[in-house]
Amino acid sequence: MHLRVGCQIELCCQAPTPLLALVHPHSSLTAALQAPEKLRLVPDRTIEVLSDQTGNRWSRWMAPSGSTNLQYSTSVLCSDSPDPVLPAVRQCPIQALPIDTYRFLNPSPYCDTAELMQLAWSTFGGVAPGWPLVQAICDWVHGQIRFDYEAVRPHKTASGALADGAGVCRDFAHLAITLCRCLNIPARYCTGYLGYTGIPIGEAPVDFSAWFEAFLADRWYIFDARHNFPRSGRVLIARGRDAADVPFLRSFGEHQLLGLHVITEPIAPQPVANSSLSA
Repeated sequence: MHLRVGCQIELCCQAPTPLLALVHPHSSLTAALQAPEKLRLVPDRTIEVLSDQTGNRWSRWMAPSGSTNLQYSTSVLCSDSPDPVLPAVRQCPIQALPIDTYRFLNPSPYCDTAELMQLAWSTFGGVAPGWPLVQAICDWVHGQIRFDYEAVRPHKTASGALADGAGVCRDFAHLAITLCRCLNIPARYCTGYLGYTGIPIGEAPVDFSAWFEAFLADRWYIFDARHNFPRSGRVLIARGRDAADVPFLRSFGEHQLLGLHVITEPIAPQPVANSSLSA
Protein backbone atom coordinates (compact mmCIF):
# COMPACT_ATOMS: atom_id res chain seq x y z
CA MET A 1 0.00 0.00 0.00
CA HIS A 2 1.40 3.34 -1.10
CA LEU A 3 0.12 6.32 0.92
CA ARG A 4 0.49 10.06 0.59
CA VAL A 5 0.69 11.66 4.03
CA GLY A 6 1.15 15.19 5.24
CA CYS A 7 -0.41 18.20 6.85
CA GLN A 8 -0.83 21.95 6.89
CA ILE A 9 -0.83 23.75 10.23
CA GLU A 10 -1.73 27.44 10.37
CA LEU A 11 -1.22 29.39 13.57
CA CYS A 12 -0.86 32.92 14.85
CA CYS A 13 1.57 34.12 17.51
CA GLN A 14 1.43 37.44 19.34
CA ALA A 15 5.24 37.60 19.55
CA PRO A 16 8.17 35.58 18.16
CA THR A 17 7.67 32.11 19.68
CA PRO A 18 9.73 28.88 19.74
CA LEU A 19 7.71 25.92 18.43
CA LEU A 20 8.04 22.15 18.07
CA ALA A 21 5.92 20.00 15.76
CA LEU A 22 5.60 16.26 15.19
CA VAL A 23 4.61 15.68 11.56
CA HIS A 24 7.40 13.46 10.15
CA PRO A 25 6.98 9.68 10.10
CA HIS A 26 8.94 7.95 12.86
CA SER A 27 12.62 7.17 12.28
CA SER A 28 11.78 3.45 12.08
CA LEU A 29 9.91 4.16 8.81
CA THR A 30 12.75 5.96 7.03
CA ALA A 31 13.38 3.03 4.67
CA ALA A 32 9.68 2.95 3.73
CA LEU A 33 9.57 6.55 2.48
CA GLN A 34 8.92 6.61 -1.26
CA ALA A 35 9.29 10.32 -2.01
CA PRO A 36 11.43 13.20 -0.75
CA GLU A 37 10.03 14.80 2.38
CA LYS A 38 8.82 18.34 1.68
CA LEU A 39 8.82 20.69 4.64
CA ARG A 40 8.02 24.37 4.18
CA LEU A 41 7.29 27.38 6.37
CA VAL A 42 5.38 30.44 5.18
CA PRO A 43 6.77 33.02 5.82
CA ASP A 44 10.11 31.36 5.16
CA ARG A 45 12.13 30.56 8.27
CA THR A 46 14.98 28.26 9.22
CA ILE A 47 13.57 24.95 10.44
CA GLU A 48 15.44 22.03 12.02
CA VAL A 49 14.43 18.36 12.06
CA LEU A 50 15.78 16.61 15.15
CA SER A 51 15.38 13.02 16.40
CA ASP A 52 15.08 12.20 20.09
CA GLN A 53 16.32 9.00 21.75
CA THR A 54 13.10 7.13 20.93
CA GLY A 55 13.20 7.96 17.21
CA ASN A 56 10.54 10.68 17.23
CA ARG A 57 11.42 13.36 14.66
CA TRP A 58 10.69 16.92 15.77
CA SER A 59 10.52 20.05 13.63
CA ARG A 60 11.83 23.08 15.51
CA TRP A 61 11.61 26.72 14.49
CA MET A 62 11.06 30.26 15.74
CA ALA A 63 7.69 31.52 14.56
CA PRO A 64 7.44 35.28 13.91
CA SER A 65 4.66 37.41 15.29
CA GLY A 66 1.59 37.05 13.12
CA SER A 67 0.54 34.02 11.09
CA THR A 68 2.70 31.02 10.19
CA ASN A 69 1.86 28.11 7.90
CA LEU A 70 3.73 24.79 8.23
CA GLN A 71 3.40 22.43 5.25
CA TYR A 72 4.69 18.85 5.17
CA SER A 73 4.24 15.99 2.70
CA THR A 74 5.79 12.68 1.68
CA SER A 75 4.67 9.22 0.61
CA VAL A 76 5.27 5.94 2.40
CA LEU A 77 4.97 2.25 1.60
CA CYS A 78 2.83 0.35 4.13
CA SER A 79 1.79 -3.24 4.48
CA ASP A 80 -1.64 -4.10 3.08
CA SER A 81 -2.20 -6.41 6.04
CA PRO A 82 -4.32 -5.18 8.96
CA ASP A 83 -3.12 -5.14 12.56
CA PRO A 84 -2.31 -8.67 13.74
CA VAL A 85 -4.70 -10.43 16.10
CA LEU A 86 -2.89 -13.03 18.24
CA PRO A 87 -5.09 -14.26 21.10
CA ALA A 88 -2.53 -16.86 22.23
CA VAL A 89 0.13 -14.25 23.12
CA ARG A 90 0.79 -14.37 26.83
CA GLN A 91 1.46 -11.65 29.35
CA CYS A 92 5.07 -11.11 30.36
CA PRO A 93 5.54 -11.65 34.12
CA ILE A 94 6.35 -8.35 35.76
CA GLN A 95 9.60 -9.74 37.16
CA ALA A 96 10.75 -10.61 33.61
CA LEU A 97 9.94 -7.32 31.87
CA PRO A 98 12.75 -5.54 30.00
CA ILE A 99 14.01 -2.74 32.20
CA ASP A 100 13.02 0.00 29.74
CA THR A 101 9.33 -1.02 29.84
CA TYR A 102 8.82 -0.29 33.53
CA ARG A 103 8.33 3.42 32.98
CA PHE A 104 5.24 2.56 30.92
CA LEU A 105 3.65 1.13 34.08
CA ASN A 106 3.82 4.50 35.84
CA PRO A 107 1.19 7.23 35.90
CA SER A 108 1.73 10.09 33.45
CA PRO A 109 -0.02 13.44 32.93
CA TYR A 110 -3.09 12.03 31.17
CA CYS A 111 -2.94 8.47 32.54
CA ASP A 112 -4.04 8.76 36.18
CA THR A 113 -3.67 5.17 37.34
CA ALA A 114 -4.48 5.85 41.00
CA GLU A 115 -7.96 7.05 40.05
CA LEU A 116 -8.74 3.86 38.11
CA MET A 117 -6.84 1.14 39.99
CA GLN A 118 -9.84 -0.24 41.88
CA LEU A 119 -12.03 -0.13 38.78
CA ALA A 120 -9.38 -1.95 36.72
CA TRP A 121 -9.05 -4.87 39.12
CA SER A 122 -12.77 -5.20 39.88
CA THR A 123 -13.64 -5.15 36.16
CA PHE A 124 -10.81 -7.18 34.64
CA GLY A 125 -9.29 -9.14 37.51
CA GLY A 126 -10.88 -12.38 36.30
CA VAL A 127 -9.90 -12.09 32.63
CA ALA A 128 -7.16 -14.37 31.30
CA PRO A 129 -3.86 -12.45 31.22
CA GLY A 130 -2.13 -11.59 27.97
CA TRP A 131 -3.81 -10.72 24.70
CA PRO A 132 -7.36 -11.58 25.92
CA LEU A 133 -6.96 -9.11 28.79
CA VAL A 134 -5.80 -6.21 26.60
CA GLN A 135 -8.55 -6.94 24.09
CA ALA A 136 -11.13 -7.02 26.89
CA ILE A 137 -9.91 -3.59 27.97
CA CYS A 138 -10.26 -2.29 24.40
CA ASP A 139 -13.77 -3.75 24.11
CA TRP A 140 -14.80 -2.14 27.39
CA VAL A 141 -13.29 1.28 26.59
CA HIS A 142 -14.88 1.23 23.14
CA GLY A 143 -18.25 0.70 24.78
CA GLN A 144 -17.78 3.37 27.45
CA ILE A 145 -16.71 6.34 25.29
CA ARG A 146 -18.60 7.99 22.45
CA PHE A 147 -16.40 9.56 19.76
CA ASP A 148 -17.25 13.27 19.74
CA TYR A 149 -15.06 16.18 18.58
CA GLU A 150 -17.22 18.49 20.73
CA ALA A 151 -15.97 16.65 23.83
CA VAL A 152 -12.34 17.74 23.36
CA ARG A 153 -10.73 19.23 26.46
CA PRO A 154 -6.96 19.85 26.40
CA HIS A 155 -6.33 18.61 29.95
CA LYS A 156 -8.77 15.67 30.05
CA THR A 157 -7.31 12.65 31.85
CA ALA A 158 -8.26 9.02 31.41
CA SER A 159 -10.62 9.15 34.39
CA GLY A 160 -12.08 12.40 33.04
CA ALA A 161 -12.79 10.77 29.68
CA LEU A 162 -14.54 7.92 31.44
CA ALA A 163 -16.63 10.35 33.51
CA ASP A 164 -17.56 12.34 30.38
CA GLY A 165 -18.38 9.22 28.39
CA ALA A 166 -17.13 11.02 25.27
CA GLY A 167 -13.87 12.04 23.67
CA VAL A 168 -11.58 11.70 20.68
CA CYS A 169 -9.05 9.03 19.74
CA ARG A 170 -6.48 10.17 22.28
CA ASP A 171 -9.04 9.79 25.08
CA PHE A 172 -9.77 6.19 24.04
CA ALA A 173 -6.00 5.52 24.03
CA HIS A 174 -5.39 7.19 27.39
CA LEU A 175 -8.14 5.21 29.12
CA ALA A 176 -6.99 1.88 27.68
CA ILE A 177 -3.34 2.64 28.50
CA THR A 178 -4.22 3.55 32.08
CA LEU A 179 -6.20 0.35 32.64
CA CYS A 180 -3.35 -1.73 31.19
CA ARG A 181 -0.86 -0.06 33.52
CA CYS A 182 -3.13 -0.67 36.50
CA LEU A 183 -3.02 -4.39 35.59
CA ASN A 184 0.80 -4.50 35.26
CA ILE A 185 0.87 -4.40 31.44
CA PRO A 186 3.29 -1.78 30.07
CA ALA A 187 1.44 0.43 27.59
CA ARG A 188 2.61 3.39 25.52
CA TYR A 189 0.84 6.05 23.46
CA CYS A 190 1.23 6.28 19.67
CA THR A 191 0.29 9.08 17.31
CA GLY A 192 0.37 8.98 13.53
CA TYR A 193 -1.41 9.15 10.20
CA LEU A 194 -4.37 6.81 9.67
CA GLY A 195 -7.45 8.57 8.33
CA TYR A 196 -9.95 6.50 6.33
CA THR A 197 -7.42 4.07 4.89
CA GLY A 198 -9.18 0.78 4.17
CA ILE A 199 -12.61 1.89 5.44
CA PRO A 200 -15.47 3.96 3.96
CA ILE A 201 -14.82 7.70 3.98
CA GLY A 202 -16.82 9.44 6.69
CA GLU A 203 -18.03 13.00 7.12
CA ALA A 204 -15.42 14.09 9.67
CA PRO A 205 -12.18 15.54 8.27
CA VAL A 206 -9.01 13.45 8.50
CA ASP A 207 -7.04 14.26 11.64
CA PHE A 208 -3.94 12.95 13.37
CA SER A 209 -4.80 9.61 14.94
CA ALA A 210 -3.91 7.95 18.25
CA TRP A 211 -3.64 4.31 19.28
CA PHE A 212 -1.48 2.42 21.75
CA GLU A 213 0.98 -0.44 22.10
CA ALA A 214 1.01 -3.01 24.91
CA PHE A 215 4.04 -5.07 25.85
CA LEU A 216 3.14 -8.77 25.87
CA ALA A 217 5.39 -11.85 25.83
CA ASP A 218 8.59 -10.35 24.43
CA ARG A 219 7.56 -7.34 22.32
CA TRP A 220 5.11 -4.49 21.72
CA TYR A 221 1.76 -5.06 19.97
CA ILE A 222 -0.66 -2.54 18.43
CA PHE A 223 -4.15 -2.05 19.90
CA ASP A 224 -6.77 0.56 19.06
CA ALA A 225 -9.64 1.09 21.49
CA ARG A 226 -11.25 3.80 19.38
CA HIS A 227 -11.80 1.72 16.21
CA ASN A 228 -11.53 -1.65 17.99
CA PHE A 229 -10.97 -3.67 14.85
CA PRO A 230 -7.78 -4.38 12.86
CA ARG A 231 -6.82 -1.46 10.63
CA SER A 232 -4.29 -1.17 7.80
CA GLY A 233 -2.31 1.87 6.72
CA ARG A 234 -1.01 3.12 10.05
CA VAL A 235 1.93 5.52 9.63
CA LEU A 236 3.58 6.04 13.02
CA ILE A 237 4.78 9.54 13.88
CA ALA A 238 5.76 9.25 17.54
CA ARG A 239 5.58 7.22 20.75
CA GLY A 240 5.48 8.44 24.34
CA ARG A 241 3.94 7.87 27.76
CA ASP A 242 0.83 9.77 26.65
CA ALA A 243 -0.17 12.76 24.51
CA ALA A 244 1.77 15.14 26.76
CA ASP A 245 5.02 13.60 25.49
CA VAL A 246 4.13 13.73 21.80
CA PRO A 247 1.79 16.63 20.88
CA PHE A 248 1.59 17.41 17.17
CA LEU A 249 2.33 21.04 18.12
CA ARG A 250 4.12 22.38 21.20
CA SER A 251 4.36 26.13 21.69
CA PHE A 252 6.64 27.91 24.16
CA GLY A 253 4.46 31.01 24.16
CA GLU A 254 0.94 32.15 23.43
CA HIS A 255 -0.48 31.07 20.08
CA GLN A 256 -3.80 30.49 18.33
CA LEU A 257 -4.37 27.50 16.04
CA LEU A 258 -6.10 28.88 12.93
CA GLY A 259 -6.26 25.75 10.80
CA LEU A 260 -5.27 22.09 10.62
CA HIS A 261 -5.50 19.95 7.50
CA VAL A 262 -4.19 16.36 7.61
CA ILE A 263 -3.66 14.24 4.50
CA THR A 264 -3.72 10.44 4.49
CA GLU A 265 -4.70 9.00 1.14
CA PRO A 266 -3.75 6.03 -1.04
CA ILE A 267 -1.81 6.59 -4.23
CA ALA A 268 -3.26 4.64 -7.12
CA PRO A 269 -0.74 2.31 -8.83
CA GLN A 270 0.47 3.48 -12.20
CA PRO A 271 -0.82 1.40 -15.14
CA VAL A 272 1.79 -0.81 -16.75
CA ALA A 273 2.34 -0.01 -20.42
CA ASN A 274 1.63 -2.87 -22.84
CA SER A 275 4.96 -3.61 -24.48
CA SER A 276 3.76 -6.45 -26.68
CA LEU A 277 4.22 -6.00 -30.42
CA SER A 278 1.47 -6.51 -32.96
CA ALA A 279 2.01 -9.25 -35.46
